Amino acid sequence: MIPTAPLRVRNRLAEIILAALEDTGARRELRELARADADPPGWLEKDERDYVHLARERAQSATRALADRPAARIRSRADALDAAAALFGAHLYFEVHELLEPYWRDAQGVDRETLQGFIQAAVGYQHLANGNLAGARALLEEGRARLIGRSLDGLDLGAFTTGVARSLDRLVPYDWRLVPAFPTRTPAADSTTEGGSRES
Repeated sequence: MIPTAPLRVRNRLAEIILAALEDTGARRELRELARADADPPGWLEKDERDYVHLARERAQSATRALADRPAARIRSRADALDAAAALFGAHLYFEVHELLEPYWRDAQGVDRETLQGFIQAAVGYQHLANGNLAGARALLEEGRARLIGRSLDGLDLGAFTTGVARSLDRLVPYDWRLVPAFPTRTPAADSTTEGGSRES
């Protein structure tokens, strides 16, 4: 799994990855950064060059995750959840947090709690990748508690919630094959959310 780099590098790379969901220019920048023989990007400060390998690994993972996805504007929360599934599957947990946070801020009630559960689970797995076991355990537990018995925009969260619980049972040593798949829409769910999601 890929740890995050220090704050400024982490945030700049997340901006590029999130922009690449929608923009072909950002995808080109991401592919360039992902190349093993590429020079460090100009936005890396001299003292940040030690982290170019982390940036490159995340760029490679994001490039693979987005290869089969058209660059298209995210128009709804359902679109954002679909994109979050692609990023989560690529182990880009910090980027999932960044993608979903604006939707969490705008949501209310149960939807807000559910989005917070997703964000906490994603950050929990990122803490685990960073070697912060206590932070991982706390956030995975809180995220799981917020997701139990919930649904969001037609997504069934049962398997994901069970998978997070399985992760909590086996954190040390952790087997990364235990990370559950992020919930995705089924064709039946697509028909119920067509024309827009339930924005809160």
